[in-house]
Amino acid sequence: MTQKQSTAKSKSKSKLSGLAKFFLYSKKLATGITVVSEGFYLVYRYQLYKDPNNPKNTRYVQYFCRRLCDVFNVDVTLHGDMPRQPALWVSNHISWLDIAVLGSGARVFFLGKAEIENWPIFGKLAKGGGTLFIKRGSGDSVRIREQITEFLKKDVPVLFFPEATTTDGTKVKKVHGRILGAAIEAQKPVQICLICYVNKQGLLDTVAPFIGETTFAEHVQAVLEMPKVTAHLKTLPAISVEGHTIETLTKQVQLEMQKGLEDLQHEVLKNTG
Repeated sequence: MTQKQSTAKSKSKSKLSGLAKFFLYSKKLATGITVVSEGFYLVYRYQLYKDPNNPKNTRYVQYFCRRLCDVFNVDVTLHGDMPRQPALWVSNHISWLDIAVLGSGARVFFLGKAEIENWPIFGKLAKGGGTLFIKRGSGDSVRIREQITEFLKKDVPVLFFPEATTTDGTKVKKVHGRILGAAIEAQKPVQICLICYVNKQGLLDTVAPFIGETTFAEHVQAVLEMPKVTAHLKTLPAISVEGHTIETLTKQVQLEMQKGLEDLQHEVLKNTG
C-alpha cells in the first residue's frame, strides 16, 4: 500500500469514527430529551409541584434519576442495602451526575446551589422534584437549616454535599458543618453515602468530575460522549447525634467520609495496593 493510499484509508476511518460518534451523541441527546419530558410529565401528572417535599414523592424522583443514569451511560452499583430510616444524608461531591446517581439508589430530596434553580429546563424540574436551593456563604444557610429541621421532624430525608464544591473524586475536602445542626435540632441521625466513578480500566474516571473551567454545557456534551462508567455507592452506619455539638459532629463526619471513601476506592479500583 502506498503512503497516499494509507493516508486516504486513515482519513476514511476518521470520518467513519466521527460519524459514529455524532450518531451516538444524537441518539443519547434524543433519549435525554425524552427522559426530561417524562420528568415533567411526572411532576404535572402527579402534581408534585403542589407538595414538592412530600416523602411519598421520592419514588418518582428515584425513577427519574434511574432513567437519567441510563441516558448518561452510568451503571450504578450499590454496596450493601440503602437505609430507609429518616435521616440527614451527606455525600462527597464530584459532579452534577451525583444527583442522578444518588437519587437512583436512595429515596431522598436534595439540597442544591441557588444557581441550579435558574438553569434552563433542569432548574424547573429540580424545583418540581423537591430540591431545596441555598446560596452558599449567605444568611440563606440559616433559613435552609431551619427548613431542613422541619423536614427531618416530618421524616422527610434530605441530602446535601457538605464539601460545598465538586472534586476530582480522590479525596474529601473540608466538610462545612453548619447545616448538620439540622440533624441535631431534629434529633435525626446523619447518614453518610460515598460515591466513586470507575471507568472500564478499573481506574477513577476523569470525565465524570465537573471541575476546572469547564462550562455546564461542555461537560454535559463530554458526559454524553464518554464510554460507560460505573458509579459505586456505599453507605456507612448512621451517626447518632446524641451528645454531639455541631463542631464534634462535623469532625466525625469529616473523618468517616474520608475513611469510607478510601475503603470504597480500595474495594473497587485496580492497583490501589
